[in-house]
Amino acid sequence: MSQDNSYTPPKVWTWEQASGGQFASINRPIAGATHEKTLPVGEHPFQLYSLATPNGVKATVLFEELLELGHKEAEYDAWLIRIGDGDQFGSGFVEVNPNSKIPALMDHSTETPTRVFESGSILLYLAEKFGEFLPTDFQARTEAMNWLFWQMGSAPFVGGGFGHFYAYAPDKLEYPINRYAMETKRQLDVLDRHLADNRYLAGDEYSIADMANWTWYGQLVLGRLYDAGEFLQVHTYENVVRWAQDIDARPAVQRGRMVNRTFGEPEMQLHERHDASDFTHKTQDKVVG
Repeated sequence: MSQDNSYTPPKVWTWEQASGGQFASINRPIAGATHEKTLPVGEHPFQLYSLATPNGVKATVLFEELLELGHKEAEYDAWLIRIGDGDQFGSGFVEVNPNSKIPALMDHSTETPTRVFESGSILLYLAEKFGEFLPTDFQARTEAMNWLFWQMGSAPFVGGGFGHFYAYAPDKLEYPINRYAMETKRQLDVLDRHLADNRYLAGDEYSIADMANWTWYGQLVLGRLYDAGEFLQVHTYENVVRWAQDIDARPAVQRGRMVNRTFGEPEMQLHERHDASDFTHKTQDKVVG
């Protein structure tokens, strides 16, 4: 494949919306709301506004893990934000997350409702609030934080870099695909080497670091992202595959990846979640069927 090197950047960049490819209708170089829209509020303490992207799944997995442990105070309403329709630019959503990205969370159990945005911040907020999935030993906690922030800094190369150019860009370009495939494989190798000597990222204890990384790298090696498993030869990262399968078998993880899901098998789609019984009675195969 040859690369067209004819493009010369102009002296001043201007917004050419038509050049944005698949996401041209929702990408823009300015922040703020585009329309007035009040967010719905359910009966539970936590109100989550999200979509089952890898970042969105982090929050729902943690909520389901907390409920699995018996923390009834972790009950939550999960409202669907259709990013393809621009819901994230509604005035209510922008008040919760001025960056207009999912997931976004409101905690109504505090004296004044607390907004939490950025998936890593949501994980840390809930882990600290409930005292779960974050090691109490100082060194182990630090190791969990290492891998949580590693993911937050590294995964954009997998999503916005590799995923964009490999799966979504209007043209297949050799240089960016090679560049981000190389970086994605390097990151998988980082994880694989670490997991060769550790069951979980912070050692023997399952933590929010695993949840954060699993939604990206775990689902990648399980064949759920970009249909790129063969291209990246993900089966060669045997320790990552073992770790991913271990986490994937957890009932709370299986439920968490269903919430706010609008794609895939209808029985795996729960567009909104307001009660534990919704997993049994309100998946799309039952709503539509």
